[in-house]
Amino acid sequence: PELRAIDGVKPHDECFKEALNSGVTTVCTGPGSANVIGGTFCALKTYGKTVEEMVLVKELAMKMALGENPKRVYGNNKTSPSTRMASAAILREWLFKAKAYHDKKKDGKDVEFNMKLESLSRVFDGLPVKIHAHQADDIMTAIRIAKEFNLDMTVEHATEGYLIADVLKENNQRVIIGPTLGNKSKYELKEKSFKSGKVLSDAGVSFAIMTDHPVIEQKHTLVQLALFVKEGLNELEALKAVTINAAKLCHIDDKVGSIKEGKDADIVIWDRHPLDIMCKPDVVILNGKVVN
Repeated sequence: PELRAIDGVKPHDECFKEALNSGVTTVCTGPGSANVIGGTFCALKTYGKTVEEMVLVKELAMKMALGENPKRVYGNNKTSPSTRMASAAILREWLFKAKAYHDKKKDGKDVEFNMKLESLSRVFDGLPVKIHAHQADDIMTAIRIAKEFNLDMTVEHATEGYLIADVLKENNQRVIIGPTLGNKSKYELKEKSFKSGKVLSDAGVSFAIMTDHPVIEQKHTLVQLALFVKEGLNELEALKAVTINAAKLCHIDDKVGSIKEGKDADIVIWDRHPLDIMCKPDVVILNGKVVN
């Protein structure tokens, strides 16, 4: 939990330039899903020479993970967690520890400094949580734990979320779905479908759409989006899923996600409809400056 994405960003990675040239002005990025608790995400603009120039929010959310990834990584090393039960237990154990640490500090008691608990305990002061979960059972485990500890949580990937759309709606659970383009590279993805967007939308579930770069490169954001529309997702809802809804689910909608007085002037002007496979940005404006 003490790891920070901002300390691992390479501003001169070509992916930022490619994303910007494709009309992507803001990204949220963070640790992967090998660890049950991975550290904090950040929000960045895709233009700048240093992280300091690019950063929108230094620590946006705490990343956590369930399912095959931590199970496989640690199982291969013959250590825990090698089962779904163990991943859930480890997550709860550290949340219990962090809650006790948080409460002692809040009550003014002397607490020996612990870097892990210091970072993780912020989830009890409102730091959002992103939990990696593909399968329906893992999504329900994430919801169960988030309720137990009153966490502000979005489910990341939520590949099978559309299969339990009514349950997501009942629990007012927000999800960030994807990547949906590409092959079903592991068992967890067997139910992956571009129809998921329409199902979630029809059920009234709040969702955004991710690429999980570099699984699907950021520059192909709109290609993936067009395929959701092809499978029935309303065009406007699709565009919202990578603009204002994405900003809301990442808690940066006060800065980006729509054109509004007081927000960052990030505007893209396209040479044709943005969901046309042949479209290109004519002009990319970031923070009020023409950058492409």
